[in-house]
Amino acid sequence: MKGPSLGVRFLALTVLSIVLMVVDARFAALKPLRSQLGMLLTPLYYVAELPVRAWDTVYLQLTSRADLIAENEGLRAEALLTKRKLQKLAALTEQNVRLRELLNSSELLDERVLVAELIGIDPNAFTQRILINRGERDGVFLGQPVLDATGLMGQVIEVLPFSARVLLITDVSHSLPVQINRNGLRAIATGTGSSDWLELRHVSDTADIRVDDIVVSSGLGQRFPAGYPVGRVTHVNRDSSQPFAEVRVAPTAQLNRSRYLLLVFSPESGYGDVLPALSLEADEEPLSDETAAVPDAAPAAPAEEEQGDAQ
Repeated sequence: MKGPSLGVRFLALTVLSIVLMVVDARFAALKPLRSQLGMLLTPLYYVAELPVRAWDTVYLQLTSRADLIAENEGLRAEALLTKRKLQKLAALTEQNVRLRELLNSSELLDERVLVAELIGIDPNAFTQRILINRGERDGVFLGQPVLDATGLMGQVIEVLPFSARVLLITDVSHSLPVQINRNGLRAIATGTGSSDWLELRHVSDTADIRVDDIVVSSGLGQRFPAGYPVGRVTHVNRDSSQPFAEVRVAPTAQLNRSRYLLLVFSPESGYGDVLPALSLEADEEPLSDETAAVPDAAPAAPAEEEQGDAQ
């Protein structure tokens, strides 16, 4: 007995695929299945990385002694520069502590961090998401801030048993409250879909914003801790015929290059059910508990756009 034709089968599979995409986007019925599939696919990411790891091993073995000496000298010079910057940061931190005590502010943030490694990138050209090798077993929770060595990268939008998906700050569905470090002017930084720049929305045409201004997280919205670098203003266009200025910000985080990231456990974003084993204690890193800027005095906080379930 002859079965359905190839065209009928293709049409049926197409309709089934569309129905599954709609159900997955609108409802949470398929979330447990997606979580289990994510756990099954996690080993594939590690297998896919094996060539890169093998190449790194071979490269280290073949590196000449002269190159290693030159690299070592460069790292020493960089370490000296970093120590000089840390000395300045220590002085600023002490000044910040004195100001907080003078103003009878709240206690300094008690932040813990967990190191994670990037193991996958979303192939969808219209989204800015990555996959990291830390998950529910490590205490990762939804909405958790993610940083690299130079600035904010995004927040966790999906937690799997052994991995998690992170929505980058440059995704079109992501927004976060920020402020200009020079004068404290507050704004909302919104992703544009490009990893090269963010956009400050609804900034007055007369606002005091200049090129090269540093943009940091304001701490409003109770998601990202205050004072973390977000980006640097690269473009300000004021048009008298428009009610708002066009302001573009280049992210300080190396969104396309960072491989090792930091998951932040802070009182603002809320701790997960399980605290990570790795943390930066005050006696180990004097600056780790005191690097947050003085919080804004505004009574209201703008809502952050997470859109974590947008697929």
